[in-house]
Amino acid sequence: MHTCLKDFLQSATRMLVCGAVLVAMTGCALGGASDPRPRGDAAAPSQAIQPSTGPEYQIGPEDVLEISVWQEEDLLREVLVRPDGGISFPLAGDLQVAGRTATEVQEELTRRIHAYIPDALVTVSVVKVSGYQIYVLGKVNNPGQFTVGRYVDVIQALTLAGGLTPFAAESRISVIRRTADGERVYPFDYSAVKRGRGLDQNVLLQSGDVVLVP
Repeated sequence: MHTCLKDFLQSATRMLVCGAVLVAMTGCALGGASDPRPRGDAAAPSQAIQPSTGPEYQIGPEDVLEISVWQEEDLLREVLVRPDGGISFPLAGDLQVAGRTATEVQEELTRRIHAYIPDALVTVSVVKVSGYQIYVLGKVNNPGQFTVGRYVDVIQALTLAGGLTPFAAESRISVIRRTADGERVYPFDYSAVKRGRGLDQNVLLQSGDVVLVP
């Protein structure tokens, strides 16, 4: 009787061990099936939606800037750029900002305020853009001139124009920009950007830019 009981216990132990192994293998298989993509591919979607910063916007008259100094609530305010391109700010006085970027204005304000607040952390952002006009022409649903209160990239400009028509040549869109050195043309392949490729083409547009859709 003792021998039979011993054999039974050994047999039961083997069955429990085998069952545990099967459960572990099943768990591994299910864990692998939950996300069959390699780690590199899993990161791709976040890379595909990274916005293009493009060239930094140059401030113009009638733009509105938000200026703040960290831990100085009295120095948080919105400032309208005067027609002459200047602004006034406490502790900094008058300064010219037209034709400069927010980063450049931020750096100058920091230098000027340093005498009063040595560790000043100044932040400058453009919250409203005035007189910013772009043109979207060709095979879009609503071609024309657009005056917007903020700077936009190529994709946003196409959206403002109602999107592309069915016969638009997605891969041959161009951005035409007039500069002091003449006219420059930047290619834009919308079909590639939709697939998350060539995202650096999606630049910020400057006032007067023309987006042409053949």
